Amino acid sequence: MAHKNRTNISPMRGKQGKSHQKPLQIFNAYEAEDRLRDLFGNHGMGHVTPAERRLLAEFYVLLMENQKTENFTRLLSLKDVGIRHFVDCLIVAQLTKLQFPLIDVGTGPGFPGIPLKILYPDQKIILAEGVQRRVEFLKTVREKLDLPNLDIIGRNVNPWFMYPVQGVITRAVEDVRNTLLNVLSCVQLGGRVYLMKGPNVDPEIGVAAKEAGEFYKLVEDHAYTLPHTSHDRRLLVYEKIKHAPLPDIDDEPWPQEELFDNQNLRFKKGSQA
Repeated sequence: MAHKNRTNISPMRGKQGKSHQKPLQIFNAYEAEDRLRDLFGNHGMGHVTPAERRLLAEFYVLLMENQKTENFTRLLSLKDVGIRHFVDCLIVAQLTKLQFPLIDVGTGPGFPGIPLKILYPDQKIILAEGVQRRVEFLKTVREKLDLPNLDIIGRNVNPWFMYPVQGVITRAVEDVRNTLLNVLSCVQLGGRVYLMKGPNVDPEIGVAAKEAGEFYKLVEDHAYTLPHTSHDRRLLVYEKIKHAPLPDIDDEPWPQEELFDNQNLRFKKGSQA
């Protein structure tokens, strides 16, 4: 088992000035970008470029414009979204080396996939989401932000999901054991599964070791606190160490139409991930 590391993430100070904390939503991307500059500088994300801030600001505005009808998040202020969504997602790239192609399983309205796509514009990222109205929102975000190499898959991920990737990331979707087993057919040998969890995840790690330890090894365990907050987090990184026999496609209990952007990628029966 990987040794748990306590990571201190020091803030990178940006432009200082009067506080930009504002409890209400912001619907102007230019204003949102300006406020994100100070927020990121004060919360360990001073390296985020102006172009990246601009895209994150546009993403925030799209979230707020659709919030009344879709209820994507209970966090509304730019400060809350900026820290507990944007910083929370982007900080993963400071803690570990991500492997691509990377699929975000159960992405919801795009966390952590959209912020990571903005950070890695040249890398292939896939968003998997089973709720159709969220899928349509993700397509709108991709179009409005002009994000390349971003596939969107409208289905849930289970052991019958066979889209080959080198990396899988999830953010508080399922317990560790279920996530590892559900992505077993798509993550390739030597690939990594990145699990963004809360601080009290040790019982889940124990269950996963017993029930998924044949196929995965815990190689990284980062305990950290979002800079200048009281929000504790854990990032678990598992490596796939053994091939698994693929389930028969015809045995899927609730067959799902896989809505790929380009083509429906499925392995033939008997192949291995």
